[in-house]
Amino acid sequence: MPLTAHRAKPAVPFGGRYRLIDFAISNLVNSGYRKIVVLTQYKSHSLDVHISRTWSLSSELGNYVTTVPAQMRRGPQWFMGSLDAIYQNFNLIDDERPENIIVFGADHIYRIDARQMLDAHMETGSAATVAGIRVPRAESNQFGVITIGPGSSKILRFDEKPDAAEGLPDSPDEVLASMGNYIFSTEMLMDLAADDARKDTSAHDVGGDLIPALVSRGEASVYDFTENVVPGDTERNRHYWRDVGTLDSYFDANMDLVQPEPIFNLYNPSWPIFSYSRNLPPAKFVSDYRTGDPNVNNSIVSTGVIVSGARVANSVVGVGSHVHHGADLENVVLLDDVTVGPDTVLRNCVIDKNVIVPAGVQIGVDPEADAKHCTVSSGGIAVVPKNSIIAP
Repeated sequence: MPLTAHRAKPAVPFGGRYRLIDFAISNLVNSGYRKIVVLTQYKSHSLDVHISRTWSLSSELGNYVTTVPAQMRRGPQWFMGSLDAIYQNFNLIDDERPENIIVFGADHIYRIDARQMLDAHMETGSAATVAGIRVPRAESNQFGVITIGPGSSKILRFDEKPDAAEGLPDSPDEVLASMGNYIFSTEMLMDLAADDARKDTSAHDVGGDLIPALVSRGEASVYDFTENVVPGDTERNRHYWRDVGTLDSYFDANMDLVQPEPIFNLYNPSWPIFSYSRNLPPAKFVSDYRTGDPNVNNSIVSTGVIVSGARVANSVVGVGSHVHHGADLENVVLLDDVTVGPDTVLRNCVIDKNVIVPAGVQIGVDPEADAKHCTVSSGGIAVVPKNSIIAP
Protein backbone atom coordinates (compact mmCIF):
# COMPACT_ATOMS: atom_id res chain seq x y z
CA MET A 1 0.00 0.00 0.00
CA PRO A 2 -0.76 2.51 -1.36
CA LEU A 3 0.39 1.05 -4.70
CA THR A 4 -2.05 -1.85 -4.18
CA ALA A 5 -4.99 0.30 -3.11
CA HIS A 6 -6.59 -0.05 -6.55
CA ARG A 7 -4.80 -3.04 -8.08
CA ALA A 8 -3.42 -6.49 -7.36
CA LYS A 9 0.31 -6.44 -6.63
CA PRO A 10 1.29 -8.30 -9.84
CA ALA A 11 -0.35 -5.42 -11.78
CA VAL A 12 1.82 -2.74 -10.14
CA PRO A 13 3.84 -0.89 -12.83
CA PHE A 14 7.59 -1.36 -12.72
CA GLY A 15 10.65 -0.19 -14.62
CA GLY A 16 8.90 2.46 -16.72
CA ARG A 17 6.77 0.27 -19.00
CA TYR A 18 6.25 -3.12 -17.37
CA ARG A 19 3.95 -4.72 -14.80
CA LEU A 20 5.40 -7.02 -12.15
CA ILE A 21 3.66 -10.06 -13.64
CA ASP A 22 5.43 -9.57 -16.98
CA PHE A 23 8.64 -11.02 -15.54
CA ALA A 24 7.13 -14.33 -14.47
CA ILE A 25 5.19 -14.78 -17.71
CA SER A 26 8.16 -13.74 -19.87
CA ASN A 27 10.30 -16.35 -18.12
CA LEU A 28 7.76 -19.08 -18.88
CA VAL A 29 7.24 -18.00 -22.48
CA ASN A 30 10.99 -17.69 -23.14
CA SER A 31 11.41 -21.17 -21.62
CA GLY A 32 8.94 -22.59 -24.13
CA TYR A 33 5.96 -23.05 -21.77
CA ARG A 34 2.95 -21.34 -23.29
CA LYS A 35 -0.12 -22.80 -21.62
CA ILE A 36 -0.41 -20.40 -18.69
CA VAL A 37 -3.26 -19.60 -16.35
CA VAL A 38 -3.15 -16.64 -13.97
CA LEU A 39 -5.28 -17.27 -10.87
CA THR A 40 -6.68 -13.93 -9.72
CA GLN A 41 -8.84 -12.64 -6.91
CA TYR A 42 -7.90 -9.37 -5.18
CA LYS A 43 -8.71 -6.17 -7.17
CA SER A 44 -7.86 -7.94 -10.39
CA HIS A 45 -9.42 -5.62 -12.99
CA SER A 46 -6.24 -3.83 -14.11
CA LEU A 47 -4.40 -7.17 -14.09
CA ASP A 48 -7.11 -8.75 -16.27
CA VAL A 49 -6.95 -5.83 -18.70
CA HIS A 50 -3.15 -5.99 -18.87
CA ILE A 51 -3.14 -9.73 -19.57
CA SER A 52 -5.77 -9.39 -22.30
CA ARG A 53 -3.87 -6.55 -24.00
CA THR A 54 -0.37 -7.98 -23.66
CA TRP A 55 -0.43 -11.74 -23.69
CA SER A 56 -2.24 -12.83 -26.82
CA LEU A 57 -0.41 -16.01 -27.86
CA SER A 58 -1.12 -18.11 -30.93
CA SER A 59 -4.23 -20.16 -30.19
CA GLU A 60 -3.67 -22.10 -33.44
CA LEU A 61 -0.67 -23.71 -31.73
CA GLY A 62 -2.61 -24.37 -28.54
CA ASN A 63 -0.89 -21.54 -26.65
CA TYR A 64 -2.62 -19.21 -24.21
CA VAL A 65 -2.21 -16.91 -21.24
CA THR A 66 -5.55 -16.40 -19.53
CA THR A 67 -6.77 -15.05 -16.22
CA VAL A 68 -9.03 -17.28 -14.14
CA PRO A 69 -11.02 -15.58 -11.36
CA ALA A 70 -12.33 -17.36 -8.30
CA GLN A 71 -15.43 -19.24 -9.48
CA MET A 72 -16.63 -21.00 -6.30
CA ARG A 73 -16.39 -24.39 -8.00
CA ARG A 74 -15.92 -26.18 -4.67
CA GLY A 75 -18.48 -24.31 -2.62
CA PRO A 76 -19.59 -20.81 -1.64
CA GLN A 77 -16.15 -19.36 -0.86
CA TRP A 78 -13.41 -17.44 -2.63
CA PHE A 79 -9.84 -18.74 -2.74
CA MET A 80 -8.78 -19.41 0.85
CA GLY A 81 -5.08 -19.52 -0.05
CA SER A 82 -2.72 -20.28 -2.93
CA LEU A 83 -3.18 -24.05 -2.55
CA ASP A 84 -6.95 -23.69 -2.40
CA ALA A 85 -6.77 -21.65 -5.63
CA ILE A 86 -5.20 -24.69 -7.32
CA TYR A 87 -7.71 -27.05 -5.71
CA GLN A 88 -10.65 -24.99 -6.94
CA ASN A 89 -9.28 -25.14 -10.49
CA PHE A 90 -8.71 -28.87 -10.90
CA ASN A 91 -10.87 -28.63 -14.04
CA LEU A 92 -8.03 -26.74 -15.75
CA ILE A 93 -5.63 -29.56 -14.92
CA ASP A 94 -8.13 -32.17 -16.13
CA ASP A 95 -8.44 -30.33 -19.45
CA GLU A 96 -4.69 -30.46 -20.18
CA ARG A 97 -3.59 -33.59 -18.26
CA PRO A 98 0.07 -32.50 -17.80
CA GLU A 99 2.68 -34.70 -16.14
CA ASN A 100 4.10 -31.73 -14.23
CA ILE A 101 2.80 -28.32 -13.22
CA ILE A 102 4.90 -25.19 -12.85
CA VAL A 103 3.61 -22.83 -10.15
CA PHE A 104 5.31 -19.42 -10.17
CA GLY A 105 4.63 -16.38 -8.03
CA ALA A 106 3.62 -13.35 -10.09
CA ASP A 107 5.32 -10.51 -8.23
CA HIS A 108 9.08 -11.10 -8.32
CA ILE A 109 11.79 -9.53 -10.49
CA TYR A 110 14.16 -12.12 -11.99
CA ARG A 111 15.10 -14.20 -15.03
CA ILE A 112 15.02 -17.99 -14.96
CA ASP A 113 15.02 -20.71 -17.60
CA ALA A 114 12.24 -22.94 -16.31
CA ARG A 115 13.34 -25.76 -18.65
CA GLN A 116 16.50 -26.24 -16.60
CA MET A 117 14.49 -26.31 -13.37
CA LEU A 118 12.11 -28.90 -14.85
CA ASP A 119 15.07 -31.03 -15.98
CA ALA A 120 16.41 -30.99 -12.42
CA HIS A 121 12.96 -31.83 -11.04
CA MET A 122 12.64 -34.87 -13.30
CA GLU A 123 16.20 -35.99 -12.57
CA THR A 124 15.60 -36.13 -8.80
CA GLY A 125 12.26 -37.90 -9.17
CA SER A 126 10.81 -35.79 -6.38
CA ALA A 127 7.14 -34.89 -6.20
CA ALA A 128 8.04 -31.23 -5.70
CA THR A 129 10.98 -28.98 -6.51
CA VAL A 130 11.42 -25.59 -4.86
CA ALA A 131 13.66 -22.92 -6.39
CA GLY A 132 16.05 -21.66 -3.70
CA ILE A 133 18.38 -18.70 -3.35
CA ARG A 134 20.69 -17.50 -0.58
CA VAL A 135 19.52 -14.40 1.31
CA PRO A 136 20.85 -12.62 4.42
CA ARG A 137 19.93 -14.48 7.61
CA ALA A 138 18.53 -11.23 9.05
CA GLU A 139 15.79 -11.38 6.37
CA SER A 140 14.75 -14.97 7.12
CA ASN A 141 11.40 -13.83 8.56
CA GLN A 142 10.38 -12.71 5.06
CA PHE A 143 10.84 -16.07 3.34
CA GLY A 144 10.30 -19.79 3.54
CA VAL A 145 13.64 -21.11 4.81
CA ILE A 146 14.97 -24.39 3.43
CA THR A 147 17.28 -26.87 5.19
CA ILE A 148 19.00 -29.57 3.13
CA GLY A 149 21.44 -32.32 3.96
CA PRO A 150 25.14 -32.17 3.02
CA GLY A 151 25.72 -32.95 -0.64
CA SER A 152 22.01 -33.47 -1.25
CA SER A 153 19.14 -31.56 -2.84
CA LYS A 154 16.48 -33.21 -0.67
CA ILE A 155 14.74 -30.77 1.67
CA LEU A 156 14.94 -31.92 5.28
CA ARG A 157 13.05 -29.00 6.78
CA PHE A 158 10.97 -26.07 5.56
CA ASP A 159 10.09 -23.15 7.87
CA GLU A 160 7.68 -20.52 6.60
CA LYS A 161 8.93 -17.04 7.63
CA PRO A 162 10.60 -18.04 10.91
CA ASP A 163 11.45 -15.36 13.48
CA ALA A 164 14.94 -16.85 13.73
CA ALA A 165 16.75 -19.28 11.45
CA GLU A 166 20.06 -21.10 11.63
CA GLY A 167 22.65 -19.94 9.11
CA LEU A 168 24.17 -22.15 6.43
CA PRO A 169 27.17 -24.30 7.45
CA ASP A 170 29.43 -22.61 4.91
CA SER A 171 27.92 -19.14 5.40
CA PRO A 172 26.46 -18.52 8.89
CA ASP A 173 25.05 -15.11 7.92
CA GLU A 174 22.93 -16.53 5.10
CA VAL A 175 19.97 -18.89 4.76
CA LEU A 176 18.57 -20.76 1.78
CA ALA A 177 15.22 -19.16 0.94
CA SER A 178 12.35 -20.28 -1.24
CA MET A 179 11.84 -18.06 -4.28
CA GLY A 180 8.13 -18.91 -4.39
CA ASN A 181 8.65 -20.91 -7.59
CA TYR A 182 7.70 -24.59 -7.63
CA ILE A 183 7.35 -27.58 -9.93
CA PHE A 184 5.03 -30.41 -8.91
CA SER A 185 4.20 -33.82 -10.28
CA THR A 186 0.54 -33.48 -11.16
CA GLU A 187 -0.74 -36.59 -9.42
CA MET A 188 0.90 -35.79 -6.09
CA LEU A 189 -0.18 -32.14 -6.24
CA MET A 190 -3.82 -33.03 -6.83
CA ASP A 191 -3.86 -35.71 -4.13
CA LEU A 192 -2.37 -33.47 -1.45
CA ALA A 193 -4.40 -30.40 -2.47
CA ALA A 194 -7.60 -32.44 -2.09
CA ASP A 195 -6.40 -33.80 1.25
CA ASP A 196 -5.50 -30.29 2.46
CA ALA A 197 -8.94 -28.96 1.49
CA ARG A 198 -10.51 -31.24 4.12
CA LYS A 199 -8.40 -29.77 6.95
CA ASP A 200 -10.06 -26.96 8.87
CA THR A 201 -6.75 -26.11 10.57
CA SER A 202 -4.88 -25.51 7.30
CA ALA A 203 -4.22 -22.08 5.83
CA HIS A 204 -4.40 -23.78 2.40
CA ASP A 205 -1.12 -22.21 1.31
CA VAL A 206 1.47 -23.75 -1.03
CA GLY A 207 4.46 -22.50 0.96
CA GLY A 208 2.98 -22.80 4.42
CA ASP A 209 1.10 -26.11 4.11
CA LEU A 210 1.84 -28.10 0.96
CA ILE A 211 5.63 -27.89 0.97
CA PRO A 212 5.98 -28.88 4.66
CA ALA A 213 3.67 -31.86 3.98
CA LEU A 214 5.86 -32.97 1.08
CA VAL A 215 9.04 -32.43 3.12
CA SER A 216 7.68 -34.67 5.89
CA ARG A 217 7.18 -37.40 3.27
CA GLY A 218 10.69 -36.95 1.86
CA GLU A 219 9.20 -35.88 -1.47
CA ALA A 220 10.63 -32.36 -1.88
CA SER A 221 13.91 -31.17 -3.40
CA VAL A 222 15.52 -27.78 -3.86
CA TYR A 223 16.70 -26.34 -7.16
CA ASP A 224 19.73 -24.09 -6.74
CA PHE A 225 18.94 -20.88 -8.65
CA THR A 226 22.65 -20.18 -9.08
CA GLU A 227 22.87 -23.21 -11.38
CA ASN A 228 20.43 -21.63 -13.83
CA VAL A 229 22.01 -20.16 -16.96
CA VAL A 230 19.98 -17.58 -18.89
CA PRO A 231 21.24 -16.57 -22.36
CA GLY A 232 22.61 -13.04 -22.49
CA ASP A 233 23.10 -12.60 -18.75
CA THR A 234 26.45 -11.28 -17.57
CA GLU A 235 28.38 -12.05 -14.41
CA ARG A 236 27.11 -8.83 -12.83
CA ASN A 237 23.38 -9.40 -13.38
CA ARG A 238 23.25 -13.20 -13.38
CA HIS A 239 21.00 -14.77 -10.73
CA TYR A 240 19.32 -11.52 -9.76
CA TRP A 241 16.09 -12.06 -7.84
CA ARG A 242 14.10 -9.63 -5.78
CA ASP A 243 10.83 -10.10 -3.93
CA VAL A 244 9.18 -6.69 -4.14
CA GLY A 245 6.93 -7.27 -1.17
CA THR A 246 7.52 -3.89 0.48
CA LEU A 247 7.67 -0.28 -0.67
CA ASP A 248 11.40 -0.19 0.08
CA SER A 249 12.18 -3.34 -1.91
CA TYR A 250 10.03 -2.07 -4.78
CA PHE A 251 11.91 1.24 -4.80
CA ASP A 252 15.31 -0.47 -4.52
CA ALA A 253 14.48 -2.81 -7.41
CA ASN A 254 13.69 0.19 -9.62
CA MET A 255 16.96 1.82 -8.59
CA ASP A 256 18.80 -1.38 -9.57
CA LEU A 257 17.75 -0.72 -13.16
CA VAL A 258 19.30 2.74 -13.55
CA GLN A 259 22.90 2.04 -12.61
CA PRO A 260 25.39 2.63 -15.46
CA GLU A 261 25.99 -1.13 -15.37
CA PRO A 262 22.63 -2.31 -14.01
CA ILE A 263 22.32 -5.06 -11.44
CA PHE A 264 19.24 -6.24 -13.35
CA ASN A 265 19.55 -5.63 -17.07
CA LEU A 266 16.39 -4.94 -19.06
CA TYR A 267 18.48 -4.75 -22.24
CA ASN A 268 18.99 -8.46 -22.88
CA PRO A 269 17.67 -9.31 -26.36
CA SER A 270 18.38 -13.01 -25.80
CA TRP A 271 15.78 -13.17 -22.99
CA PRO A 272 13.38 -10.25 -23.48
CA ILE A 273 10.80 -9.08 -20.97
CA PHE A 274 7.56 -8.59 -22.86
CA SER A 275 4.85 -6.07 -22.01
CA TYR A 276 2.06 -3.97 -23.43
CA SER A 277 3.18 -0.84 -25.26
CA ARG A 278 0.91 2.17 -25.70
CA ASN A 279 1.02 3.87 -29.10
CA LEU A 280 2.89 7.00 -28.01
CA PRO A 281 5.63 9.12 -29.59
CA PRO A 282 9.26 8.76 -28.48
CA ALA A 283 10.57 10.52 -25.39
CA LYS A 284 11.45 14.18 -25.93
CA PHE A 285 13.99 16.44 -24.20
CA VAL A 286 13.37 20.17 -24.58
CA SER A 287 15.39 23.27 -23.66
CA ASP A 288 13.50 25.89 -21.69
CA TYR A 289 13.90 29.62 -22.17
CA ARG A 290 14.39 30.17 -18.42
CA THR A 291 16.14 27.07 -17.07
CA GLY A 292 18.09 26.04 -20.15
CA ASP A 293 18.85 22.53 -21.34
CA PRO A 294 17.48 19.45 -19.60
CA ASN A 295 19.96 17.39 -17.60
CA VAL A 296 19.11 13.67 -17.61
CA ASN A 297 21.54 10.99 -16.44
CA ASN A 298 21.44 7.42 -15.09
CA SER A 299 17.71 7.28 -15.75
CA ILE A 300 15.10 5.28 -17.65
CA VAL A 301 12.78 7.54 -19.64
CA SER A 302 9.76 5.84 -21.22
CA THR A 303 7.80 6.54 -24.39
CA GLY A 304 5.62 9.62 -24.51
CA VAL A 305 7.69 11.45 -21.86
CA ILE A 306 8.62 15.12 -22.19
CA VAL A 307 11.42 16.55 -20.05
CA SER A 308 11.55 20.32 -20.43
CA GLY A 309 14.50 22.18 -18.91
CA ALA A 310 14.54 19.90 -15.86
CA ARG A 311 17.09 17.76 -14.02
CA VAL A 312 16.40 14.01 -13.79
CA ALA A 313 18.99 11.81 -12.07
CA ASN A 314 18.92 8.14 -11.00
CA SER A 315 15.22 7.93 -11.77
CA VAL A 316 12.60 5.93 -13.65
CA VAL A 317 10.10 8.05 -15.58
CA GLY A 318 6.93 6.21 -16.57
CA VAL A 319 5.02 6.29 -19.83
CA GLY A 320 3.40 9.58 -20.84
CA SER A 321 4.77 11.65 -17.95
CA HIS A 322 5.73 15.34 -18.27
CA VAL A 323 8.50 16.96 -16.22
CA HIS A 324 8.32 20.74 -16.48
CA HIS A 325 11.05 23.39 -16.40
CA GLY A 326 13.09 23.88 -13.25
CA ALA A 327 12.02 20.55 -11.71
CA ASP A 328 14.75 18.63 -9.90
CA LEU A 329 14.29 14.86 -9.61
CA GLU A 330 16.76 12.50 -7.98
CA ASN A 331 16.13 8.87 -6.92
CA VAL A 332 12.53 9.06 -8.10
CA VAL A 333 10.10 6.52 -9.58
CA LEU A 334 7.30 8.08 -11.62
CA LEU A 335 4.58 5.74 -12.83
CA ASP A 336 2.47 6.49 -15.92
CA ASP A 337 1.05 9.90 -16.88
CA VAL A 338 2.47 11.90 -13.98
CA THR A 339 2.69 15.68 -14.34
CA VAL A 340 5.58 17.26 -12.43
CA GLY A 341 5.15 21.02 -12.26
CA PRO A 342 7.79 23.73 -12.62
CA ASP A 343 10.42 24.24 -9.90
CA THR A 344 9.45 21.12 -7.95
CA VAL A 345 11.95 19.09 -5.96
CA LEU A 346 11.46 15.31 -5.73
CA ARG A 347 13.80 13.04 -3.76
CA ASN A 348 13.55 9.34 -2.80
CA CYS A 349 9.92 8.97 -3.73
CA VAL A 350 7.43 6.97 -5.78
CA ILE A 351 4.63 8.85 -7.56
CA ASP A 352 1.75 6.63 -8.71
CA LYS A 353 -0.20 7.03 -11.94
CA ASN A 354 -2.04 10.22 -12.98
CA VAL A 355 -0.68 12.32 -10.11
CA ILE A 356 -0.34 16.09 -10.55
CA VAL A 357 2.53 17.63 -8.60
CA PRO A 358 2.00 21.43 -8.62
CA ALA A 359 4.70 24.03 -9.14
CA GLY A 360 7.12 24.53 -6.27
CA VAL A 361 6.09 21.43 -4.29
CA GLN A 362 8.81 19.45 -2.51
CA ILE A 363 8.48 15.72 -1.82
CA GLY A 364 11.08 13.63 -0.05
CA VAL A 365 12.71 16.69 1.52
CA ASP A 366 10.64 17.30 4.67
CA PRO A 367 9.20 14.13 6.32
CA GLU A 368 6.56 16.11 8.24
CA ALA A 369 5.30 17.76 5.08
CA ASP A 370 5.34 14.42 3.24
CA ALA A 371 3.07 12.85 5.86
CA LYS A 372 0.22 15.16 4.75
CA HIS A 373 -0.14 13.60 1.31
CA CYS A 374 2.18 10.57 1.24
CA THR A 375 2.72 7.17 2.73
CA VAL A 376 6.27 7.09 4.07
CA SER A 377 7.97 3.69 4.19
CA SER A 378 10.18 2.43 7.02
CA GLY A 379 13.16 3.26 4.81
CA GLY A 380 12.01 6.85 4.29
CA ILE A 381 10.56 6.49 0.79
CA ALA A 382 7.60 8.84 0.21
CA VAL A 383 4.79 7.35 -1.92
CA VAL A 384 2.01 9.45 -3.44
CA PRO A 385 -1.18 7.45 -4.21
CA LYS A 386 -2.75 7.12 -7.65
CA ASN A 387 -4.83 10.02 -9.06
CA SER A 388 -3.74 12.43 -6.30
CA ILE A 389 -3.75 16.17 -6.90
CA ILE A 390 -1.36 17.58 -4.34
CA ALA A 391 -2.23 20.94 -2.85
CA PRO A 392 0.23 23.71 -3.85
